[in-house]
Amino acid sequence: CFLFIGLPVGEHAKMYACCMKMVCKGCVLAAQLRGLRGCPFCRAPPTRIDDHASQLAMIQKRVDKGDTAAINQLGGEYIHGRLGLSKNVTRAIELWTDSAKLGSVEAHYVLGHMYCSGELVEEDISRGVQHWQKAAMKGHASSRYKLGVAECITQGNCKLAVRHWMISTKMGDEGSLNEIRRMFMRGHATKAQYAEALLGYR
Repeated sequence: CFLFIGLPVGEHAKMYACCMKMVCKGCVLAAQLRGLRGCPFCRAPPTRIDDHASQLAMIQKRVDKGDTAAINQLGGEYIHGRLGLSKNVTRAIELWTDSAKLGSVEAHYVLGHMYCSGELVEEDISRGVQHWQKAAMKGHASSRYKLGVAECITQGNCKLAVRHWMISTKMGDEGSLNEIRRMFMRGHATKAQYAEALLGYR
């Protein structure tokens, strides 16, 4: 349908392993009402939820073709130990790093989160922020939000944080709008900025 998928995308769309496409839940429902079973995008037949070998084979096939969505997905499967894979943080980081080199904003976002939080890897805030910057420059709203948080909390630069949040608010990020509201109440954002953010979010 080519309509904008609301944020967060994971709540409004479903990833299909056959073609690694995010399909909005409205399109999935419309396809089911027309009697289509399986993937609404590529028309691949449905696979059983517990058929991990088939799902992994489909993902690996897309990984071999350099599909960044598939590489990210495989990284997620390794980090959580799903689809019959053993949990392997090192392999997940390698996959996300490869995907980031291929230009994936999602991979940059995940790596930024992991390095800044020190979650499962050694904390490296500057490296994490670099990943968020690369994703934000390519229009990733959540990375822009995280840059604002990093500026305000770690650097104490609330004015620059508000500028980041103004951009991500206009991209539909509700968390950024809430942060601008907080900054306005604390005197770090102007009434005009808050009004602009409210108008941009709509």
